[in-house]
Amino acid sequence: MTIEAFDRVHLDGTGFDRITEEEVVAVVREAINAGRGGRILTPNVDILRQAQVDGRVRAYLDDADLVVADGMPLVWASKLSGTPLPERVAGSSLIWSLSRGLAHDRRSVFVVGGAPAAEGIKDGATRAADRLARECPGLRIAGTLCPPFGFERDEPSYADLCRKVAGAEPDLIFVGLGFPKQEAVITRLRAELPGAWFIGCGAAVNFVAGDIERAPRWMRKTGLEWAHRLGTEPSRLAGRYLKHDAPYAMRLLAGAAGRRPARGLSGLPLPF
Repeated sequence: MTIEAFDRVHLDGTGFDRITEEEVVAVVREAINAGRGGRILTPNVDILRQAQVDGRVRAYLDDADLVVADGMPLVWASKLSGTPLPERVAGSSLIWSLSRGLAHDRRSVFVVGGAPAAEGIKDGATRAADRLARECPGLRIAGTLCPPFGFERDEPSYADLCRKVAGAEPDLIFVGLGFPKQEAVITRLRAELPGAWFIGCGAAVNFVAGDIERAPRWMRKTGLEWAHRLGTEPSRLAGRYLKHDAPYAMRLLAGAAGRRPARGLSGLPLPF
């Protein structure tokens, strides 16, 4: 299912909605007020690469009502191909803009993910929700969950998570469990909450909770957020970024440039 009002830009077989972050918020608010649920997916280069070889990833993209580009290389590729996307729309930004938008309507959110609780410290989902409620007056917190590692392999734990989220009847659910786990959870929950909106937001819960520092704005604007993430989590991200995502991104950009021969790749930072 897709939102028909917006044109789609196709990059390597995936359609991206030509939509701004502000328009995403407006679409979600209007849909919730009309009783219609939906799903937002925010592919970056890594997700787009996986979609070429993994049918499950392709199914998640096909199930999304809004698909927005969370990565400057995707925006660059759209411009090089002559069908420009208006801007990058990142999940780590949407967690804030959607919360502010829903706060105006006194709607509710449920936060899933984050770091586990430690002695004297609440879990990350709770701390993120507390901050969203504090900084977005009017926003209602329907609930929070920080499931233990490996919960998806234990059916009673998985079912319990779904039961708690569905029972809270939130208007929007932020699922920050990392891709593709978060998308599998969303797929399972959608049938139980047809009027709710879902977004898999990756590390956004950790950013809001203050457990991971997001890259400075100038790095985000110039497409260098990958360098900041690599510096903070080198052991986890180095192989993915350097071995897999960088070659794919360069092929994507080269292919886009090939469709517009008058435009080149010079001046673009190394894209992940």
